[in-house]
Amino acid sequence: MTVLLLVLVAVLGLAVGSFLNVVVWRLPRGESLASPPSACPRCGHAIRPRDNVPVLSWLLLGGRCRDCRTPISVRYPLVEAATAVLFVLAGLRFGLEPPGLWAVPAFLYLAAVSVALALIDIDTHTLPNRIVLPSYVVGGVLLAVASAGTGDWAALLRGGLGLVVLWVAYFAMVMAYPRGMGFGDVKLAGVLGLYLGWVGWGALAVGAFAAFALGGVFALGLLLTRRAGRKSGIPFGPWMLLGAGVGVAWGERLWALYLGAVL
Repeated sequence: MTVLLLVLVAVLGLAVGSFLNVVVWRLPRGESLASPPSACPRCGHAIRPRDNVPVLSWLLLGGRCRDCRTPISVRYPLVEAATAVLFVLAGLRFGLEPPGLWAVPAFLYLAAVSVALALIDIDTHTLPNRIVLPSYVVGGVLLAVASAGTGDWAALLRGGLGLVVLWVAYFAMVMAYPRGMGFGDVKLAGVLGLYLGWVGWGALAVGAFAAFALGGVFALGLLLTRRAGRKSGIPFGPWMLLGAGVGVAWGERLWALYLGAVL
């Protein structure tokens, strides 16, 4: 039964990933997410339903438009597959049976917005309010439902405190060094603090630290390979999201190991 549920979660992830490709392309341009239907940018032919099956259609078409044979970026199936993998990992992390099942919808939502925000930030160096701000409400409601289902209201309170702590920390960093990051990072920090705090204080601490550790290693690698300079702008949102993923997945264990080593 668990395997079947994981397969269903993966299929849902593929479908959501297909929609996220639309979000990542259209939302920064101010275009409607609902219309017109997806079409080839070169020949203008609408994508047929049979050619819009996540991952599989791209493989069967050889990565090209059926009508004009223009190459279709491999990023499309990769986004769909990555979203499916993240959905499955969320299901495995919290479980697909009660009480853990109550938390799964909240973290599926986090996985979806993480994919969209990371790619948009890479493309445009922005974190759109149209995704970040509603995530406070949606995430808060879904985590409240999870707390109601599990009876763990302390987790929701901890999540609220995590929101405030991470938002204030990033706000202070922006005020101290405005060129280091943007206010979009501050707004995203509140959402991630809500989720990480709900999981636990260890998840919050590890998730916050991992963002800077991973981002720092990446930036250092760019400097050493001379692919970027000291004044190069590197989007930090993807590293915040990746760090939060580390916090959700392993934060509590890593924090316990750290405290055990120190104390």
